[in-house]
Amino acid sequence: MDNILNIISAIPLFNGLPDDQLGAIRQIAVEKQFNKGQTIFSEGDETKGFFVVVDGRVKIYKVSSEGKEQILHIFEAGQSFGEVTVFAGQQLPANAQTLAKSRLLLFPRSAFVGLVTANPSLALNLLAIMSKKLRQFAAQIENLSLKEIPARLASYLIYLAEEQGAGDAVTLNVSKGQLASLLGTIPETLSRIFAKLSGQI
Repeated sequence: MDNILNIISAIPLFNGLPDDQLGAIRQIAVEKQFNKGQTIFSEGDETKGFFVVVDGRVKIYKVSSEGKEQILHIFEAGQSFGEVTVFAGQQLPANAQTLAKSRLLLFPRSAFVGLVTANPSLALNLLAIMSKKLRQFAAQIENLSLKEIPARLASYLIYLAEEQGAGDAVTLNVSKGQLASLLGTIPETLSRIFAKLSGQI
């Protein structure tokens, strides 16, 4: 089993698939290297397929007409993004950019749709991943529209703890500015909240 196949077999989207299906997925995977700060795709681009992060971090974001950036999600190793447009055939609804030097796997649209059509177990895995992302985006909308910034931060830290399995400690792999954008605020406000929380410990 080559290195890429090992990586693919460990990705949640492909969890539990038999070796023949993993081999077919490996055949269509295209490895891509990106430097830090490099654009992967832009809002309005035609979808070429979806991506899996092998190494590094990728932010998905939108930019308002005033030039304000809103980070929608940050993906790390083992996580996939861009699946929805693969099946909808729509233009990409947001931008993607690397936050660090990154290695990604691209799964071209037509080839992947063919695999999903032929493999019900892969389709079920995909539905589970997309359902999880739908819940995450629903929670993000609730946070940004209904919660004050300290509550948004608390929700995000709880999410990180669950993702990292870290118990009482979490690792923040993003800058203060990136975290502020993700929470819909500015770095100065976030600094004041962290200072206040530190004083309560």
